[in-house]
Amino acid sequence: MTGVPVAPEADDKPPVIEFRQVGLTYPGPPPVEALCPGDLRVDAGEFVTIIGPSGSGKSTFLNIAGLLDVPTSGTYILDGINTGTLGDAGRTALRGRRIGFVFQSFHLLSHRSAQENVALAMLYNGVPRRERLSRAREVLQRVGLGHRVDALPARLSGGERQRVAIARALVGNPSLLLCDEPTGNLDTANAQTVLRLLDELHRDGMTVLVITHDSEVAQRGGRTVTIRDGVLSEHAVCVEAIA
Repeated sequence: MTGVPVAPEADDKPPVIEFRQVGLTYPGPPPVEALCPGDLRVDAGEFVTIIGPSGSGKSTFLNIAGLLDVPTSGTYILDGINTGTLGDAGRTALRGRRIGFVFQSFHLLSHRSAQENVALAMLYNGVPRRERLSRAREVLQRVGLGHRVDALPARLSGGERQRVAIARALVGNPSLLLCDEPTGNLDTANAQTVLRLLDELHRDGMTVLVITHDSEVAQRGGRTVTIRDGVLSEHAVCVEAIA
Protein backbone atom coordinates (compact mmCIF):
# COMPACT_ATOMS: atom_id res chain seq x y z
CA MET A 1 0.00 0.00 0.00
CA THR A 2 1.10 3.58 -0.60
CA GLY A 3 2.54 5.19 2.52
CA VAL A 4 2.74 8.79 3.62
CA PRO A 5 5.94 10.73 2.84
CA VAL A 6 7.95 11.32 5.97
CA ALA A 7 8.51 14.78 7.36
CA PRO A 8 12.00 16.27 7.57
CA GLU A 9 13.99 15.09 10.56
CA ALA A 10 13.69 17.29 13.65
CA ASP A 11 17.26 17.60 15.02
CA ASP A 12 18.29 14.26 16.56
CA LYS A 13 15.03 13.58 18.40
CA PRO A 14 13.12 10.41 17.51
CA PRO A 15 9.76 11.04 15.89
CA VAL A 16 6.82 11.27 18.25
CA ILE A 17 4.83 8.95 15.97
CA GLU A 18 6.37 6.48 13.57
CA PHE A 19 4.19 3.99 11.72
CA ARG A 20 6.10 1.33 9.79
CA GLN A 21 3.55 -0.46 7.62
CA VAL A 22 1.04 -0.28 10.45
CA GLY A 23 -2.38 -1.71 9.69
CA LEU A 24 -5.37 -3.26 11.43
CA THR A 25 -7.63 -6.00 10.18
CA TYR A 26 -10.65 -7.12 12.19
CA PRO A 27 -11.20 -10.89 12.08
CA GLY A 28 -14.17 -12.23 10.16
CA PRO A 29 -15.75 -13.87 8.61
CA PRO A 30 -15.20 -11.98 6.48
CA PRO A 31 -12.13 -10.10 7.76
CA VAL A 32 -12.33 -6.30 7.49
CA GLU A 33 -9.21 -4.26 6.71
CA ALA A 34 -9.98 -1.11 8.72
CA LEU A 35 -6.55 0.46 8.19
CA CYS A 36 -4.33 -0.68 5.34
CA PRO A 37 -0.61 -1.09 6.11
CA GLY A 38 1.08 2.27 5.71
CA ASP A 39 3.85 4.53 6.93
CA LEU A 40 3.60 7.81 8.82
CA ARG A 41 6.09 9.97 10.65
CA VAL A 42 5.19 12.89 12.92
CA ASP A 43 8.16 14.76 14.38
CA ALA A 44 8.29 16.65 17.64
CA GLY A 45 6.62 20.05 17.39
CA GLU A 46 4.57 19.32 14.25
CA PHE A 47 0.90 20.20 13.79
CA VAL A 48 -0.65 17.47 11.62
CA THR A 49 -4.29 17.17 10.64
CA ILE A 50 -5.95 13.89 9.62
CA ILE A 51 -8.99 14.09 7.36
CA GLY A 52 -11.32 11.66 5.67
CA PRO A 53 -15.01 10.85 5.15
CA SER A 54 -17.06 8.87 7.65
CA GLY A 55 -16.05 5.22 7.71
CA SER A 56 -12.67 5.95 6.14
CA GLY A 57 -10.57 4.62 9.01
CA LYS A 58 -10.01 7.79 11.07
CA SER A 59 -11.30 6.21 14.28
CA THR A 60 -9.12 3.16 13.75
CA PHE A 61 -6.12 5.42 13.19
CA LEU A 62 -6.95 7.35 16.37
CA ASN A 63 -7.27 4.17 18.42
CA ILE A 64 -3.92 2.87 17.19
CA ALA A 65 -2.09 6.19 17.62
CA GLY A 66 -3.61 6.57 21.09
CA LEU A 67 -2.57 3.03 22.13
CA LEU A 68 -6.20 2.02 22.53
CA ASP A 69 -5.98 -0.67 19.83
CA VAL A 70 -3.06 -2.92 18.86
CA PRO A 71 -2.26 -3.05 15.13
CA THR A 72 -2.39 -6.44 13.48
CA SER A 73 0.54 -5.63 11.19
CA GLY A 74 3.59 -3.40 11.21
CA THR A 75 5.41 -1.55 13.97
CA TYR A 76 4.24 1.52 15.90
CA ILE A 77 7.04 3.46 17.59
CA LEU A 78 6.02 6.23 20.01
CA ASP A 79 8.78 8.55 21.23
CA GLY A 80 11.36 5.93 20.27
CA ILE A 81 9.54 3.13 22.12
CA ASN A 82 8.40 0.10 20.14
CA THR A 83 4.85 -0.24 21.44
CA GLY A 84 4.58 -3.78 20.07
CA THR A 85 6.92 -5.02 22.80
CA LEU A 86 4.62 -3.79 25.59
CA GLY A 87 1.91 -5.66 27.44
CA ASP A 88 -1.41 -4.09 28.40
CA ALA A 89 -0.03 -2.51 31.59
CA GLY A 90 2.96 -1.07 29.75
CA ARG A 91 0.77 0.37 27.02
CA THR A 92 -1.55 1.94 29.60
CA ALA A 93 1.39 3.48 31.45
CA LEU A 94 2.94 4.81 28.23
CA ARG A 95 -0.38 6.27 27.10
CA GLY A 96 -0.79 8.03 30.44
CA ARG A 97 2.70 9.54 30.30
CA ARG A 98 2.98 10.49 26.64
CA ILE A 99 -0.49 11.17 25.19
CA GLY A 100 -3.10 13.80 26.01
CA PHE A 101 -6.58 13.20 24.53
CA VAL A 102 -9.14 15.83 23.52
CA PHE A 103 -12.50 14.56 22.25
CA GLN A 104 -15.54 16.10 20.58
CA SER A 105 -17.53 15.41 23.75
CA PHE A 106 -15.87 17.09 26.68
CA HIS A 107 -16.29 14.20 29.17
CA LEU A 108 -16.25 16.49 32.22
CA LEU A 109 -17.75 15.44 35.55
CA SER A 110 -20.72 17.73 36.11
CA HIS A 111 -20.38 17.85 39.91
CA ARG A 112 -16.68 18.76 39.87
CA SER A 113 -15.16 22.20 39.31
CA ALA A 114 -12.91 22.96 36.36
CA GLN A 115 -9.87 22.65 38.63
CA GLU A 116 -11.04 19.32 40.04
CA ASN A 117 -11.79 17.92 36.56
CA VAL A 118 -8.24 18.71 35.47
CA ALA A 119 -6.68 17.44 38.72
CA LEU A 120 -8.48 14.10 38.36
CA ALA A 121 -6.26 13.30 35.36
CA MET A 122 -3.38 12.84 37.85
CA LEU A 123 -5.33 10.84 40.41
CA TYR A 124 -3.64 7.51 39.64
CA ASN A 125 -0.15 8.91 39.03
CA GLY A 126 0.83 9.12 42.68
CA VAL A 127 0.74 12.93 42.72
CA PRO A 128 -0.32 14.35 46.11
CA ARG A 129 -3.67 16.17 46.15
CA ARG A 130 -2.18 19.59 46.92
CA GLU A 131 0.20 19.30 43.97
CA ARG A 132 -2.58 18.01 41.69
CA LEU A 133 -4.69 21.08 42.44
CA SER A 134 -1.73 23.43 42.04
CA ARG A 135 -0.78 21.97 38.66
CA ALA A 136 -4.41 22.01 37.55
CA ARG A 137 -4.67 25.71 38.39
CA GLU A 138 -1.45 26.44 36.47
CA VAL A 139 -2.57 24.67 33.31
CA LEU A 140 -6.02 26.30 33.47
CA GLN A 141 -4.25 29.65 33.51
CA ARG A 142 -2.26 28.50 30.48
CA VAL A 143 -5.47 27.91 28.50
CA GLY A 144 -6.97 31.23 29.60
CA LEU A 145 -9.27 29.96 32.35
CA GLY A 146 -7.46 31.07 35.47
CA HIS A 147 -10.56 33.03 36.45
CA ARG A 148 -12.86 29.99 36.07
CA VAL A 149 -11.08 27.38 38.18
CA ASP A 150 -14.00 27.01 40.61
CA ALA A 151 -16.78 26.93 38.00
CA LEU A 152 -18.84 23.81 37.43
CA PRO A 153 -19.18 22.62 33.79
CA ALA A 154 -22.81 23.78 33.66
CA ARG A 155 -21.59 27.33 34.29
CA LEU A 156 -19.10 27.21 31.42
CA SER A 157 -19.65 27.87 27.73
CA GLY A 158 -18.95 25.11 25.22
CA GLY A 159 -15.63 26.69 24.34
CA GLU A 160 -14.66 26.98 27.99
CA ARG A 161 -15.55 23.34 28.61
CA GLN A 162 -13.38 22.29 25.70
CA ARG A 163 -10.52 24.39 27.08
CA VAL A 164 -10.94 22.61 30.42
CA ALA A 165 -10.71 19.32 28.49
CA ILE A 166 -7.54 20.56 26.78
CA ALA A 167 -6.10 21.58 30.16
CA ARG A 168 -6.86 18.08 31.46
CA ALA A 169 -4.99 16.63 28.47
CA LEU A 170 -1.99 18.91 29.08
CA VAL A 171 -1.62 18.56 32.83
CA GLY A 172 0.55 15.45 32.57
CA ASN A 173 3.01 17.16 30.16
CA PRO A 174 2.41 14.72 27.28
CA SER A 175 4.57 14.41 24.18
CA LEU A 176 1.50 14.34 21.94
CA LEU A 177 -1.86 16.12 22.01
CA LEU A 178 -4.27 13.87 20.12
CA CYS A 179 -7.53 15.66 19.26
CA ASP A 180 -10.61 13.99 17.78
CA GLU A 181 -13.01 16.52 16.21
CA PRO A 182 -12.20 19.08 18.96
CA THR A 183 -14.54 21.73 17.50
CA GLY A 184 -17.35 19.38 16.45
CA ASN A 185 -19.71 20.45 19.27
CA LEU A 186 -18.88 24.16 19.19
CA ASP A 187 -20.35 27.20 17.49
CA THR A 188 -18.15 29.27 15.19
CA ALA A 189 -16.90 31.73 17.82
CA ASN A 190 -16.01 29.05 20.37
CA ALA A 191 -14.44 26.87 17.67
CA GLN A 192 -12.15 29.74 16.69
CA THR A 193 -11.13 30.21 20.33
CA VAL A 194 -10.19 26.55 20.64
CA LEU A 195 -8.31 26.58 17.32
CA ARG A 196 -6.33 29.65 18.39
CA LEU A 197 -5.41 27.81 21.58
CA LEU A 198 -4.18 24.80 19.60
CA ASP A 199 -2.14 27.18 17.43
CA GLU A 200 -0.59 28.71 20.55
CA LEU A 201 0.25 25.31 22.01
CA HIS A 202 1.87 24.34 18.72
CA ARG A 203 3.93 27.55 18.69
CA ASP A 204 5.06 26.69 22.21
CA GLY A 205 6.45 23.39 20.89
CA MET A 206 3.59 20.94 21.53
CA THR A 207 3.14 18.15 18.98
CA VAL A 208 -0.50 18.37 17.89
CA LEU A 209 -2.45 15.86 15.82
CA VAL A 210 -6.07 16.74 14.98
CA ILE A 211 -8.56 14.35 13.38
CA THR A 212 -11.32 16.29 11.63
CA HIS A 213 -13.80 16.35 8.76
CA ASP A 214 -13.80 20.18 8.72
CA SER A 215 -11.72 21.68 5.90
CA GLU A 216 -11.10 24.92 7.83
CA VAL A 217 -9.75 22.99 10.80
CA ALA A 218 -7.65 20.83 8.47
CA GLN A 219 -5.97 23.90 7.01
CA ARG A 220 -4.56 24.84 10.43
CA GLY A 221 -2.04 22.00 10.22
CA GLY A 222 1.42 22.23 8.75
CA ARG A 223 0.73 18.90 7.07
CA THR A 224 -2.51 17.15 6.21
CA VAL A 225 -2.89 13.39 5.89
CA THR A 226 -5.96 11.92 4.21
CA ILE A 227 -7.50 8.57 5.10
CA ARG A 228 -9.82 7.10 2.48
CA ASP A 229 -10.92 3.46 2.42
CA GLY A 230 -8.33 2.75 5.10
CA VAL A 231 -5.42 4.10 3.06
CA LEU A 232 -3.14 6.85 4.40
CA SER A 233 -1.94 9.43 1.89
CA GLU A 234 -0.69 12.99 1.99
CA HIS A 235 -2.26 15.57 -0.31
CA ALA A 236 -3.29 19.19 -0.42
CA VAL A 237 -6.52 19.81 1.51
CA CYS A 238 -9.69 19.97 -0.56
CA VAL A 239 -13.33 20.04 0.46
CA GLU A 240 -14.13 17.06 -1.80
CA ALA A 241 -11.63 14.91 0.11
CA ILE A 242 -13.58 15.21 3.33
CA ALA A 243 -17.16 15.65 2.16
